[in-house]
Amino acid sequence: MTADQLPDDETSASTGGGPLQAPARSASRAWDNVRHLVTDGHLADTRRMPRLPVLTADGYTVHRYEPTVAPDPSLAPLLLVPPLGAPDFAFDLRRGASLVEDLLASGREIYIVTYEASGRAADRRGLELWVDEILPAALYAVSDRHEGTAVHLAGWSLGGLFTLLCAASGVSGAPIRSVTAFASPVDVSAVPLVAPFRSVAEYTGGRIFSTAYRTLGSFPATAVKWAFQLTSVERYLTKPVTLLTHLDDRELLEQIEAVDLLMANMTAYPGRAFGQIYHHVIRSNDLAEDDLRLAGRPVRLADVRVPVLLVAGADDVIAPVAAVERATDLLTASPDLRFVVRPGGHLGVLAGRRARENSWRDLETFLVAHDGRE
Repeated sequence: MTADQLPDDETSASTGGGPLQAPARSASRAWDNVRHLVTDGHLADTRRMPRLPVLTADGYTVHRYEPTVAPDPSLAPLLLVPPLGAPDFAFDLRRGASLVEDLLASGREIYIVTYEASGRAADRRGLELWVDEILPAALYAVSDRHEGTAVHLAGWSLGGLFTLLCAASGVSGAPIRSVTAFASPVDVSAVPLVAPFRSVAEYTGGRIFSTAYRTLGSFPATAVKWAFQLTSVERYLTKPVTLLTHLDDRELLEQIEAVDLLMANMTAYPGRAFGQIYHHVIRSNDLAEDDLRLAGRPVRLADVRVPVLLVAGADDVIAPVAAVERATDLLTASPDLRFVVRPGGHLGVLAGRRARENSWRDLETFLVAHDGRE
């Protein structure tokens, strides 16, 4: 997960001019990039879009991003939901590759919920806390700031599953207008990376992994980072060659730098939540069977009654297309169910160099279609 694979047309695109002019321009751009890197210490602008807290509670905070243009009252607010393990700035990766920046430019008001994913208190929190308490509280906080209007929800990876399960739970009656899930695997049997863990779990009855996370109290941040890196070993091994052969491509260099920063900020999975993910999602695949139980009660995707957009990455090995598409068989009560496959891997489909023209436009179209619908 260092950077999206280069599109075929980017590796051989002409820079214009004659055969001698193109290499000269390429060498000039490469020199400029190296000079800026040495002088500034970085190429990517990874400053975060300004935001202020609007709700601070036990272990989580809801932030409102400062508008960059006058807010459009006809556009309903959007609440972003990051996953456990990955930093919330995946939605705001760098200038020029920030979903938050793009959404704010449309006049929509954007919020995000962040949570403390480590510490003794967090380690005891289960998935039901996010589904039945944290997300509903965040939704009500946003809704109250907009005269009680229902709120759009959008999550990435496990955050996308949180949004779906929150809409399915119905315990809180939270004001949800629509749900968008980026790269959220519902059927883990379609995830090759998980297959060895499921085999070991079946053979041992789940005891090895249960003992490990109970002893550690969490799934460590280092292990989370390794798991992501294992999905793109080839790209990590070829990264030095990619950098040397694309020194003239500033955008690619910026993307690699920003993704490396994200990888360096991975956090641990809380112990109890990881245990539930391991037993109910990885080992038993309860989500794919729509048989998940939280706090002793069923939470079924068949009970989601709001519009849903599912976005899968064509090159995603953490949430392959089939793993995401399985949800389309379960979300039978959604009045508007959309499923799209777009270029990119697990992060690329959300924040890659091609996301702006693909998945971001899908999200924008979907949100506008339901801005006037409660």
